[in-house]
Amino acid sequence: MPEPLGVYIHVPFCSAICHYCNFNRGLMDAALKTAYVDALITHITREAEPVAVDTIYFGGGTPSLLEPHEIARVLEACGAAFRVTADAEVTMEANPETVDVARLTGFRAAGVTRMSFGVQSFLDDELRRLGRLHDADRARQAVREARAAGIDNVSLDLMMWLPGQSVAQWLQSVGALIDAAPDHASLYLLELYPNAPLQELMAREQWSQTPDDDAADMYEAAMDQLEAAGLHQYEISNVARPGRESRHNLKYWRDSGWLAFGCGAHGSRDGRRWKHVADTRAYVDRVAAGADPVAEARRLDPEAQLAEALFMGLRLTEGIDTGAYRARFGQDVWSRYGSSLAPAVEAGLLVRETGRMRLTRRGMLLANEVMQVFV
Repeated sequence: MPEPLGVYIHVPFCSAICHYCNFNRGLMDAALKTAYVDALITHITREAEPVAVDTIYFGGGTPSLLEPHEIARVLEACGAAFRVTADAEVTMEANPETVDVARLTGFRAAGVTRMSFGVQSFLDDELRRLGRLHDADRARQAVREARAAGIDNVSLDLMMWLPGQSVAQWLQSVGALIDAAPDHASLYLLELYPNAPLQELMAREQWSQTPDDDAADMYEAAMDQLEAAGLHQYEISNVARPGRESRHNLKYWRDSGWLAFGCGAHGSRDGRRWKHVADTRAYVDRVAAGADPVAEARRLDPEAQLAEALFMGLRLTEGIDTGAYRARFGQDVWSRYGSSLAPAVEAGLLVRETGRMRLTRRGMLLANEVMQVFV
C-alpha cells in the first residue's frame, strides 16, 4: 500500500520583513490575502484524488496572519480533495506576536494540531538585531497560550551564530527554550544572504559572528543540554521528545512524497520535483485563469534519486538502512560510494554498521563536506 503523502501549503504574508530572511514572502495585503486563500482552495480542489494524506504543513511567511476561518476553509478543501487520516499532523508556523488564546483556540478548532513558533532568540537585544517584532516574554507567553488553547504539540525555532552572539549568550537562549518546555525544537545556523539587510547592519554596527570553532561549540553544547532535558536529537538541526518528531519534515528527510500548494511551494512525488511561481499575484492569477501555477518541474533519473535520498537520509541521527536503499534503487550504497566515503569513516565523521550508515555528531557539523560526494 502506498505511503501517505504530505501536503505543504505556503502562506507568503508577513507583518514585517526580518533582516535576515530569504524566504518567499511579502508584506501583509488584506485584499490579496483574501484572493490568495480562494486560489489555494481552488488549486487544492483541482488536484483532488483519492490518496491518503497524513501531514499538512502551513509554512511561510507567517501563516498565523490568516484568520482561523480561513485556515478552516483550506483544511476543509484538503479533506474534500484527499483522504486525510484521522490522526493527521497539521502544523502551522506562527510568530509569537500574531497569536493570543482566542486565535489559537480558533486554529485548534479549525484542525491545527501542532504549532511551530519562530522564536529565534530569547534575548531581546538579539531579537531587535534580527528585526523581530516580539520580545522574549511574548515568546514565552505564546507557548503558554498554545497550551491553554488545547494545542499539545509545540515546536520552537532558535537561530545560532547570530551577529555579536557569544557561546554563553547562545546557551542562555537554549536554557530559556528548555524552561519553556516545548515538545520539539529546531536549531539553525544563521545563513547570511548577500542582499539581506542584516549584512548592511553588521557592517554599520561592526557586528561579527564568532569563529567557526565557537559555532561548533555552540552546536555541541546545545545538543548536550537539550538531550539532558529530554529533547533527543533525531536530525542535524532538530530535537524532540519521544513521539514528537515532525512527521511532515520526516517526509523530506526520508524522501517520501508531498504535494504543494501556494506561491513558491515545492512538491515531490515519485521522482518528480516541481515548484510554483514565486510571485503571489502571479500564482493567484494563474489559478484563477485555470492555468498550471508550476514554474519549473523535472524528473530525477534513478541515479539522481539515489543521491538525493542519501543526502537527505544522512541528516537523520538514525542514518540510512542500506538494505532498504538497495531494494529501492537496485544499488549497493557502499559499492557505489564507498571509495569516496572511506575518508569520512577514517576521520570519525561517518559510521558504517551492519545494514546501516550514519553520521556521528562531529560528522553532522561537517555534513556538507561528507555528503558532497552525492551531489
